Amino acid sequence: MKSVATYAEKLIRGRHATRAFRPEPVPEDTLRRIFSLAGTAPSNSNAQPWQVEVASGAVRQRLAGALVRAHAERRTSVDFPYSEGMYTQVHQTRRAAFGAELYGALGIGPDDHTARAAYDSESLRFYGAPHVAFLFVHGDGETRLAADVGAYMQTLLLAMAAYGVDSCPQGLLSFYADTVRGELGVEGGKLLVGISFGYADEAAPVNRVKAGRAPLESTTTFHH
Repeated sequence: MKSVATYAEKLIRGRHATRAFRPEPVPEDTLRRIFSLAGTAPSNSNAQPWQVEVASGAVRQRLAGALVRAHAERRTSVDFPYSEGMYTQVHQTRRAAFGAELYGALGIGPDDHTARAAYDSESLRFYGAPHVAFLFVHGDGETRLAADVGAYMQTLLLAMAAYGVDSCPQGLLSFYADTVRGELGVEGGKLLVGISFGYADEAAPVNRVKAGRAPLESTTTFHH
């Protein structure tokens, strides 16, 4: 029992966002095993309100180009509203600390807006990952259904980690929902997030950045 708990903790704590990938693809059989396992995620009344679109190969290449063009032309299309104001001060402080560490690892200064814009373009190319998955929410439940798809996403990320596949959930990819739908021929649903995945480039300094976590006492209260 102890070994199982140890494995689970190692898997959960060891999973982190990867932002530089090697080009070799994940084998098809492994892909199917990962996404089948992710499908066991819980959802309210077992509705499973997610639709997952996975792009690889030539489709992935074409999509990356379309996203970069949409970004350059500022053709955003966001299904779930976003604003910097949705974060409280403590959340902003955590985001700023992580941003400083991330851009520091990349050698990008806080006022180097040109370099930051170039890095945004790189993220729209999925950081070089050979695959990208887009998670769509289906139904009219808005945030309640999105919460179910969030549970699916975490299950998917851990399934990838269990099979030795690295990943990076990317909110920026969801800013171009119409572009994604158009390139992939998707009808309906609201795009919640995109996840780039493959095998990490271990030599890339950015992959040594590990986001810290708030202490338990600051996020969790136990009532007796």
